[in-house]
Amino acid sequence: MSMSTSLSNALSGLNAAARAADLVSSNVANALTAGYARRTLQLSSKSLAGNGAGVQVDGVIRQVDQAVLAERRTADAALSGRAVISGFLTGYEAAIGTPDQANSLSGRIAGFEQALLTAASRPDIDQRLTGVLRAAQDLTGQLGAMSGALQSARGEADRQIARDVATVNDALVRIEDLNTQITVSLARGADATALMDQRQLQVDRISPLVPIREVARDRGQIALYTANGASLIDGKAAVLGFIATNAVTPDMTQASGALSGLTLNGRAIPTIGDDSQIAGGAIAANFAVRDTLAVNAQTELDALARDLVERFESPAADATLTPGLPGLFTNAGAVFDPLVEVGLSARLGINELVDPDRGGALRLLRDGLGGFTAGPVGDATQLNALTAVLQSLRPPASGLLFGQPHSFSGLGAALLTAVGSDRQVALADESYDAARHDAITRSELENGVDSDQELQSLLLIEQAYTANARVIQTVDDMIQTILGI
Repeated sequence: MSMSTSLSNALSGLNAAARAADLVSSNVANALTAGYARRTLQLSSKSLAGNGAGVQVDGVIRQVDQAVLAERRTADAALSGRAVISGFLTGYEAAIGTPDQANSLSGRIAGFEQALLTAASRPDIDQRLTGVLRAAQDLTGQLGAMSGALQSARGEADRQIARDVATVNDALVRIEDLNTQITVSLARGADATALMDQRQLQVDRISPLVPIREVARDRGQIALYTANGASLIDGKAAVLGFIATNAVTPDMTQASGALSGLTLNGRAIPTIGDDSQIAGGAIAANFAVRDTLAVNAQTELDALARDLVERFESPAADATLTPGLPGLFTNAGAVFDPLVEVGLSARLGINELVDPDRGGALRLLRDGLGGFTAGPVGDATQLNALTAVLQSLRPPASGLLFGQPHSFSGLGAALLTAVGSDRQVALADESYDAARHDAITRSELENGVDSDQELQSLLLIEQAYTANARVIQTVDDMIQTILGI
């Protein structure tokens, strides 16, 4: 081997060692940088006329385990979706309250029942009748607050869908642009790994919102598909369409057109069910809250309100009540209409005939709503009748939650039990998905930058650098010797 060949080989080795040292430095410096993938140098031997001509740097490789990355993204979507569902159920259970809380549904029912019993013991005392009125108002207020909590949850889910759709659209546009930049960089022979890191971050913005599958394409590009096969980007970025609603009321649904569905490139796609192209992830979960979970919860709450109204519209509650007129509890002041049950819990009110603030008379709680002539002030018959219908066992006329006859307090307890059970199941599912997500994330991190490993690599690089430098020094000594002859 000639001295020039030896010098050329050593110089190529020095260049490769310097590049490798730069990569180690970059790896260590970015060990905790989100989206950063460990870099390694791809080398090959050079030859000239069949003879070794040193080492050639072919490029920089991002060390990414695509299988683990795909699993982590699937786990992102599952965990995000579970968190939305459990968050809704936890919030609704808090709105119902627990029996030990005076302002809970159970507490308001117990307070109303106790007020009736207290008034019945001394029906001649107006303060006790006032206590019945206030307890009844507290009960209707609690049911209205629960309905309000459900509609607030639906409204927030609607707004969150809009925010998430905007995030997905923005990320898809950025991925399309990065795909182009990566292709150009690779065509020029430049290092495109930093652009690939940025692209991975954009894909990771989407994965908690919609389950996705990444497919490698030519020239460094990628395509993204939902888990059910809808194309989000394959060359050109798709566009999700959604219109947020300012306020959501119980009667508003997607089926009626009052609430927006989701479109993909202008075409409507299912948002709920196994055939949904976005099934799984936070967007689908928020659609489930807005269009299914909260709607079903409102249906059961309205069934509870209906049972309350019908109990006190019956002759058993008030023999003086004229048929066709509202009882103690009203549908916004009117008699209950079975054809307009949706949102009843939000419209519940107290008959103005017993409310002095609206021109009514407290004595009608004692004498009956049709008692135009005052009866004996010590007669508790009517108050006892109101207590009896509240405690009586009767099957609800609507709702799927209450199959057997219940007292009204029993219905309230059944509602709380059902919601609490659903919440526990949702939290258990979320806990499982969180554990799975943590395990996959740890596995992904294990494939990332290991500082100890990088320092070991640096020692080998230094040895290679020293060896090549020694060759150059030896060649220089030989040249100096020759020149000195």
